[in-house]
Amino acid sequence: MPQVNVTINGRAYAVQCDPGEEHRIRDLARMVDGKAASFADQSLRAGEARILVLAALVLADELAEANDALRRLNTRAAAGADDPALADGIERLARRIEVVASRLETSHI
Repeated sequence: MPQVNVTINGRAYAVQCDPGEEHRIRDLARMVDGKAASFADQSLRAGEARILVLAALVLADELAEANDALRRLNTRAAAGADDPALADGIERLARRIEVVASRLETSHI
């Protein structure tokens, strides 16, 4: 299992991850480090644990907001599924895609 070295709030950490996930772990660590740095700048006397807890809470809040937005979009999409005009538009689009796919198959591109 690969191991990635990341730095958060000035401290180095070795993190194990699945193969191929190294880049993602580094990106996530940079996000956490950025949040931690903003809290460290605001409160020079805050302890490391407090800074990391605040960073984790802000990131969790951002994730919760993104999940809420996704749920709202899914609800709107589900409501639109009962709309005959939307269903008709999707059906026409599907037919057009089938025509284009058929043309591509016969053109041997």
